[in-house]
Amino acid sequence: MLAVDSTGGNTVMERYNTYSKYLKDTYGEKVYKLPISIPDTCPNRDGTLGTRGCVFCGTIGAGYENLPASVTIGQQIDANIAHIAPKYKAYKYISYFQNFTNTYLPPDVFRNYLVEACRPEIVGIAVATRPDCLHPEYLDIMADIKETYGVDILVELGLQTANYKTLGKINRGHTLAEYIDAVLMLQPYPFRNCTHLILNLPWDTMEDVVETAKIISALPTHEVKLHALYIIKNTVMADWYEQGKITLAPVEEYVDRVVTFIEYVRHDIVFQRLIGRAPQEATEFSNWGMGWWKIRDMIDAELEQRDSWQGKTCDYLQGKAVRKFLR
Repeated sequence: MLAVDSTGGNTVMERYNTYSKYLKDTYGEKVYKLPISIPDTCPNRDGTLGTRGCVFCGTIGAGYENLPASVTIGQQIDANIAHIAPKYKAYKYISYFQNFTNTYLPPDVFRNYLVEACRPEIVGIAVATRPDCLHPEYLDIMADIKETYGVDILVELGLQTANYKTLGKINRGHTLAEYIDAVLMLQPYPFRNCTHLILNLPWDTMEDVVETAKIISALPTHEVKLHALYIIKNTVMADWYEQGKITLAPVEEYVDRVVTFIEYVRHDIVFQRLIGRAPQEATEFSNWGMGWWKIRDMIDAELEQRDSWQGKTCDYLQGKAVRKFLR
């Protein structure tokens, strides 16, 4: 991947597709996501599939920077813009329905929440959900919102790993099949999709990292979001961690896994992030006690050291074994 350096006209290597560049290329300027909380839950919490959720999921879900769901969507948007606009000089935004499972609602309630988030400064709506909580009726609602209000739609799916045995261990309540079904269900719609992954789950190996990259690349995937495993306080996984039932790989192995994933993943997929963050007060373990940007810099340095880039080893699609007959 080559790009022109605006300071000197030189070509420079962009070793993976970043979300910030994708957004700027698409909308012509900086775009920031505004996290939104709504009073939803998850089938893994309300008794449909289970009551305690995934073994790594805390009581507030993933939205550590979110305002409470008791605050109206309009007030959440206003408060986030008041913080982001002067600090980052950004004036276009994506309303990000982030916490828990945002399609796990009656369809009319779901529609009303999306409509509330449609404002002139909002260029897109991102909806985070589980693969087993998508249905054409909800997709039709999002398609209607897109057409009526002129916003782009991004559906973010939590997969975490393609290893169905690990999915069972972490109590996801679905297997790989539901994820494949969800991505294929999305394909006819004018939306983008993003897959969330944890590349250092204790039971996964580098082989699982490679297979996950291959499956995502073989499907009509647009974006991925990576993060290292957090040990959230008062979770099943925190109990296992304290009891010594699980161990976590060192940061160098996480870096190796991310770089290998980048090498195997399809060249056009966009990386929303390579490493996440969680507040220290909420976790027993997070990012090896390092700032997320330091780990990102380690990943960039490893790509440079290997002279590697996104899709370098993505040579397995479209009939690799018969290419010798087609030369």
